[in-house]
Amino acid sequence: MTKLIVDGREIDVPPEYTLLQACEAAGAEIPRFCFHERLSIAGNCRMCLIEVVGVPKPQASCAMSVKDLMPNKDGSPKALSTRSPMVRKAREGVMEFLLINHPLDCPICDQGGECDLQDQAMAYGVDQSRFRENKRAVEDKYLGALVKTAMNRCIQCTRCVRFATEVAGVPELGAIGRGEDMEITTYLEQAMVSELQGNVVDLCPVGALTSKPYEFAARSWELNKTESIDVMDALGSAIRIDTRGREVMRILPRVNDDINEEWISDKTRHVVDGLRSQRLDQPYVREKGRLRPASWREAFAAIADKLARANPRRMGALVGDLAAVEEIFALKDLLTRLGVGNLDCRKCDSALDPAWGRATYLFNATIAGIDTADALLIVGANPRKEAAVLNARIRKRWRTAKSFPVGLIGAKAELTYGYDYLGAGPETLAAVTRHSFAEALRKAERPLVLLGAEALARVDGAAVASLAAKAAIDLGAVKDGWNGYCVLHGAAARVGALDLGFVPGPGGLTARQMATSGTLDILFLLGVDEIDIAAGAFVIYIGTHGDRGAARADVVLPGAAYPEKSATYVNTEGRVQIATRASFPPGDAREDWAILRALSDVLGRRLPYDSLAALRAALYKAHPHLMRIGRIAPGDAADIQKLAGRGGAVDKAPFRPSVEDFYFTNPIARCSAVMAQCSAIATGRAAVAAAR
Repeated sequence: MTKLIVDGREIDVPPEYTLLQACEAAGAEIPRFCFHERLSIAGNCRMCLIEVVGVPKPQASCAMSVKDLMPNKDGSPKALSTRSPMVRKAREGVMEFLLINHPLDCPICDQGGECDLQDQAMAYGVDQSRFRENKRAVEDKYLGALVKTAMNRCIQCTRCVRFATEVAGVPELGAIGRGEDMEITTYLEQAMVSELQGNVVDLCPVGALTSKPYEFAARSWELNKTESIDVMDALGSAIRIDTRGREVMRILPRVNDDINEEWISDKTRHVVDGLRSQRLDQPYVREKGRLRPASWREAFAAIADKLARANPRRMGALVGDLAAVEEIFALKDLLTRLGVGNLDCRKCDSALDPAWGRATYLFNATIAGIDTADALLIVGANPRKEAAVLNARIRKRWRTAKSFPVGLIGAKAELTYGYDYLGAGPETLAAVTRHSFAEALRKAERPLVLLGAEALARVDGAAVASLAAKAAIDLGAVKDGWNGYCVLHGAAARVGALDLGFVPGPGGLTARQMATSGTLDILFLLGVDEIDIAAGAFVIYIGTHGDRGAARADVVLPGAAYPEKSATYVNTEGRVQIATRASFPPGDAREDWAILRALSDVLGRRLPYDSLAALRAALYKAHPHLMRIGRIAPGDAADIQKLAGRGGAVDKAPFRPSVEDFYFTNPIARCSAVMAQCSAIATGRAAVAAAR
């Protein structure tokens, strides 16, 4: 540790700290534009100037380390000042230079109220400028469907360039020209295609890059801000939902170092318009082959009439990708009272089974554990499409670690980091311990084996899971103090449903069997839109959008989307999270658990909870680990050993990608016009790349 005196206060800081970090550790406020904690240092805005006592010129605190300070001859601690007349004059001069060319766009700029330049101009600006030159004019650039440009405002801080290159791993942005002629642009002015490109809007300190879908929609002070979590994938990224009245206006990231740091994917950020499109806002009942609007009483009566004549053995239920724990628990409770054992939450007949133990279906190393891992084997997964923020974390580890070998078994993909391609299918996995790449895993102290959930959604899924567990043990990924066997789920509902045991009981049917014609008379779909249900069964659909599930249903019951309910989710690492209600469902739509509670009265199987609090009390009594919000109940590594011993024969078919189109993975995204634009751009770029 090194002693420093900052504004008269003596502190001890690590020698690796920058002077900016040291000053902030002492409680000083340092303005900045180019510096960002998660990006490399550029040192080009000069707003963070401070005085180092004994040095005649102000110093850029972001670009100088504590260890770079020349010690005082008498051995006394170095003194730094952040409020001296020299510092004040220097910052005012920098601000005066920045404002030479900056247009007065505050009345029409979407960054108004959230602009770093605006805030710091109030603190460090002067009342008049000495410069009378004409302002520089720069043409706006086309960056695609998500990012709007106003390049006259750009101060060349290069945050966006560094993010695209370092974090997203898709170097689409760069600088051309020099000095006054310098401009930030994409190469050949193509659209950005990174799944994380929307984060450059948050990073831009001056409003040169703003959100195109949110353009002129609202001002920040008009919005109510609600902290929640994302359900577009299984990571559970921390988000903030901003609403005006009953309408969700935008979604922004929150800082959570354990999961998403401060990034979110473009699907998470821009799916907002999908929450308003094609919404189910009243019940529907099918008559003469067509769905007609109905009252709740009529819809419930139609269901009760069918169930009164049905055999419980020919009834079943499926759970979709966005369902919350509360409604899954209520549905299972209702169907158990009806004597139904055909339950499944695994839409593709995945081999995951709660009976094998919780460790067999969790990301056991945790997402933050990637930061300490030193080798990675990816099996049957594409993290860039299945969990874009997780992929950025893997890339971060790949960039910063001295050695981080990555191997891939499955379909080749552009993962934004280098990897060794080992093979395409289970045969490669079976022989991976004899591959040359295995030596890198054995030498690693904390290797990871990342298994994609889609790799288990095969006829030989159980054997693949056993092979992956055996490989993890043989390669040293499962040992005392470290469990590197990690399953990456793509659906926010999956782990919570598995924790509740929403799988077929003894003799019960799987999802694929239930979807087959003639196996069931009645089928409940809780937000299921990814499975084609054959003709024959009477389908009761509880969901939010007019997607495939509603089109197939005989009775449609309108539910609440994730911003419209207080709900519990369990992410891929087993962390229990709460999504907070930010708005209300449209029309006659209701929260899913409340629909099931009302339906239970009509069916004569009354569920014993009349409020969300009572439901959660019953839930916590049955599954105590779900009451520990924000915490992970770790799995038992011994379950991995048992899974490895199950064995089984594997097919020669290669692993297939689970996500073909990143932007169309759930009904909310499929109803979004913005996601449709992004998909069209990405598809067009892929077609051009394939043609080359």
